[in-house]
Amino acid sequence: MPKTIQESSLSRRSFLMKTATLVGATVAANTISISQAAAQEGPELLNSRMTPVVSGITYQHIGRWEVSRLNHILSVEAPAFTGFKVDYKPALNAVDLFRVTYPSVIPERNNRPTTASGLVAIPVNAETTPRLISYQHGTVYGRQEVPSFPDQSPETQLMIAAFAGRGDVLIGADYFGMGLSKEPESYLVLESQQQACADMIRAGQAVLADRGVQTNDLFLSGWSEGGFVTMALLEFLQRENLAVKAAATASAPLDLFAGMSGYLNFPRPNDAPWLNSIFVLSAFAYESYYDVPGLARSFFNPKYYDLCSALYSRQLSDLNKIPTDLHRLIRSEYFNPNYFMQSEFGRLVHRNQVYRWVIETPTRNYYGEADEAITVGLGKLAMSYQTGMGNRKVLAISAGSDATHRGTFARAVLGWSNWFKEMGESA
Repeated sequence: MPKTIQESSLSRRSFLMKTATLVGATVAANTISISQAAAQEGPELLNSRMTPVVSGITYQHIGRWEVSRLNHILSVEAPAFTGFKVDYKPALNAVDLFRVTYPSVIPERNNRPTTASGLVAIPVNAETTPRLISYQHGTVYGRQEVPSFPDQSPETQLMIAAFAGRGDVLIGADYFGMGLSKEPESYLVLESQQQACADMIRAGQAVLADRGVQTNDLFLSGWSEGGFVTMALLEFLQRENLAVKAAATASAPLDLFAGMSGYLNFPRPNDAPWLNSIFVLSAFAYESYYDVPGLARSFFNPKYYDLCSALYSRQLSDLNKIPTDLHRLIRSEYFNPNYFMQSEFGRLVHRNQVYRWVIETPTRNYYGEADEAITVGLGKLAMSYQTGMGNRKVLAISAGSDATHRGTFARAVLGWSNWFKEMGESA
């Protein structure tokens, strides 16, 4: 029988591998990082106590969002962000927000110790034992546009309002290289993103235990890049025999090679101009994490290499300086499907898929029929593969004929909320 997160030690590349030296070093480093972050956010955060818990985990209260603010997010701010008006159920309770730092390891670099950050959002005076919702965020261009800096993350704000505002505990990893992490960004680096999120769940549980909060079932959710991470995390947890009640995604790139090959060889009229950033962030991340010197330089045309490098390192914040015409940005040989497949970058991308395994958890993948990044076929891929073997655990659901990338997320959040409630009641 699958274990709960509370019962598990997450044995593979997990907290049990952390040494006392790691704990001491990471806590000391994070004391500086959190203080710097607090100084940027004002005296209220500076006065908030940083609380150490087990295994080098620390957390800090960064604010309470009242019901009025949560409902403003649902009715005004979320529609402004997504472009879609959705009739979300109103928030019922305030939410306390905590920024967490925790030790982890980088699998691709021989389990080198590192420190990561994330968010724990706890409902105030919830009437029932809350579910635990792990949310995996999408592609962002600012290091602090992540869950642990919720004021800078519109998608996180919607999740806080829609879930924590109705009694659930919400957690979210920033991923390696984002938030307070000092690493390069681990964009679409499968095992590192699995590890960061799995260890964030454990860190979140430690924070909840320290605050005397109990939760019941674990649910996974994620949008865009976070949809990829959610499916990767589900595979990791299943392999560790950890119980997940249900998993749901929106606009998930389930097969990176299929997605990128589509952008290169089968462009659509509605392809998003920001697809260039997917190539930029992943090429440099793969060069760094898989230790392939020169990978990015071999992929991009020399004229734009420095701009791409600056975007990845966040020294460039204006994505408009990167050509949207992929034929200008990327060397011509990569538009040959055979060359791309045989290249070092292509081989790494090809192996990073998140659907070719036997999925044992009820899973729903939302896709948009007008999504400018994820084709309908890519959105349905996991269901098609699983049903091909007779597995009915995965269902692909259309968010509508007009659902764009953000619109799919907007509508999926309501669908996730309703479905998770049904799954909890059916226990």
